[in-house]
Amino acid sequence: MKRRPIIKSVETKYYEQRDALFQGLQNLDRRSFMKVSMAAMTAALAKGVEFHYHNFLPVNVVNAAPKPSLGGNTGAAGEAQGQDFTFAYISDSHIYERELNGRFVRQLLRAVDDINSLDPQPDFVLYGGDIAQLGAPEELKLGAEILKSVKAPVKMMVGEHDWFLDLGERWMDLFGAPNYSFDHKGVHIVVLQSVHEEDFWTERGMTPEERMLTVAGLDNGIQSRFKVGAPQRAWLQKDLEKYSADTPIIVFSHSPLYHYYKPWNFWTEDAPEVQTLLHHFDSVAVIHGHTHQMLTNRIGNIHFHGMASTAWPWPYAPEGLPALTVQMNRADPFNASDGLGDGTVHVSPDGLVDKLYNLWNRNPVQVTSRYVNSNGRDAIPQQPNLKSY
Repeated sequence: MKRRPIIKSVETKYYEQRDALFQGLQNLDRRSFMKVSMAAMTAALAKGVEFHYHNFLPVNVVNAAPKPSLGGNTGAAGEAQGQDFTFAYISDSHIYERELNGRFVRQLLRAVDDINSLDPQPDFVLYGGDIAQLGAPEELKLGAEILKSVKAPVKMMVGEHDWFLDLGERWMDLFGAPNYSFDHKGVHIVVLQSVHEEDFWTERGMTPEERMLTVAGLDNGIQSRFKVGAPQRAWLQKDLEKYSADTPIIVFSHSPLYHYYKPWNFWTEDAPEVQTLLHHFDSVAVIHGHTHQMLTNRIGNIHFHGMASTAWPWPYAPEGLPALTVQMNRADPFNASDGLGDGTVHVSPDGLVDKLYNLWNRNPVQVTSRYVNSNGRDAIPQQPNLKSY
């Protein structure tokens, strides 16, 4: 009987050849290893195969001289004006209990290791929401335990996956209020709960588990779009009244505070109303999670920055993608860590930020305030060599 030929994909052949190469290199001494591996890399590059290195590049933090004209308030922001600082971010880990899915847990641990290895340490770490997958108490507790090992202070933000099983009861027990503000080195910082929804569950007689699963589906057509909500907008307006127009403002929200792509709920319904509250200020940066992408937008005085996920990458929306977005190469389906990562954000005295995406399987990508301020004309980041889906 004639044997049928084994058909292998290009990716399978590539990984087989790569594994064979590195298996053979194990028996060489160091000098021979370097010589052979460099020759192999040169040959691979000649064929168009890219090698990516994971090297985390911390942003240097240099304290600037105080800026006398900065800020008009008399609170903590006014007492420590005009200093650069750096914070790190981790977002969208979507962890299950360890026994159900250990991969997402390991990836959150990897992000914690990345941040703890930074020298100097960031001023704080912002967790961008969706630490749990289905809001289960065991998931939230495990996430809280892992984040306890972060060296720097951790600031928490809530996502929809953390909230809709018990409407935030367990999350608030562990982490406190979902919206709050504080001053840091001349910048006023606000954290919002941006994933409120209209009640679609009571009339339908849904259980808490059914409500959570519906929200987690995002494009199911049943749930409403996310919103900050009128009570929280009133709180935000009162919170901002204490600050003059030249006070730098940074806002953290889980969902983007603009209308990106409604069918996938990459959308905050009352974002225009929130933007109106922020238009009074000269410099505003909004940092968000949820979209699992490198994402940049600018609307007037407001710079928007999307954060990478540690769980999985989302594709870019088929329409409505902000013009300033520097897209990732499409993720490698044979690598569970591709398209994922964490990062740091360098905040300058004017409140604008430079983002460093620490992509685990690729070179780091920096998107600077100069790029955003120039509407993409200056400091253009390296573009991907493959088109995104």
